[in-house]
Amino acid sequence: MRILLFGANGQVGWELQRALAPLGEVIALDRGGLDGLSGDLAHPDTLADTIRAAGPEVIVNAAAYTAVDKAESEEPIAQTVNAAAPAAMAKAAKGVGALLVHYSTDYVFDGSGDQPWKENDQTGPLNVYGRTKLEGEMAIQQSGCHYLVFRTSWVYASRGHNFIRTMLRLSAERESLQLIDDQHGAPTGAELIADITAQVIPKVMESRERAGLYHLASAGETNWHDYASFVIERAREAGWPVKVSRSGITAVKSDRFPVKARRPLNSRLACTALESAFGIFRPDWRVGVSRALREILACENLGARQ
Repeated sequence: MRILLFGANGQVGWELQRALAPLGEVIALDRGGLDGLSGDLAHPDTLADTIRAAGPEVIVNAAAYTAVDKAESEEPIAQTVNAAAPAAMAKAAKGVGALLVHYSTDYVFDGSGDQPWKENDQTGPLNVYGRTKLEGEMAIQQSGCHYLVFRTSWVYASRGHNFIRTMLRLSAERESLQLIDDQHGAPTGAELIADITAQVIPKVMESRERAGLYHLASAGETNWHDYASFVIERAREAGWPVKVSRSGITAVKSDRFPVKARRPLNSRLACTALESAFGIFRPDWRVGVSRALREILACENLGARQ
């Protein structure tokens, strides 16, 4: 199986390079491209030639414009990367008969209520990022290609900038922290997303009627305050120099921190369709966060010794 991967150096793309390798040949492209192949989603017109030249059986798009607040003032580039580029990929995928795998977001919903969102629930994005990601989904669905679209939420990884690293830094610098407690979701590791993707692709290639739109997130739910408290407490137990006390982590509402782009309060995703279709087991969010935290702390300690 030949797999063409876009966004190879992002959080999910990096893990996909590992997870997809056992399935066959992986051509991994970042924005700079490789051997004449373009990986730059800011130029959708180059993607069809790349797909035809690579001749993949599977195309995996892990690239996206994800700067949620900046998107409010940079809508044209967000629309190009999140909507026009996936549309071009889908058209080309249909032309070569390839399966297109694409990642979307809980931000396609308006965040109302307190029940987990199902795949067929009414969408209603609150910001440019969510709107352009929804446009990308719709373009893929309307293209006629075989596709897998995974909506996920609160994505993190052990490498690069992420919420866990931010909490480690702040907990060592400050005596008090204020964290939002009225936004609810499930922190979902890039490693889990990649592993589930690698499990699902062969099953869809064997039985293409199982292609479609699925929600993919860790089991359980939390809020940013409790998420941070969990990370900081585990770090404290591991010997991280935590300065903030347990009582110094205060819960506040979203309006305490005004931002350009409104965030959904309810980012819970119902993943029963994924579980039923593919027999997928999803671990609780604490499992992945604990593992990522151990990896980050190990790297931090190694860096300190060097």
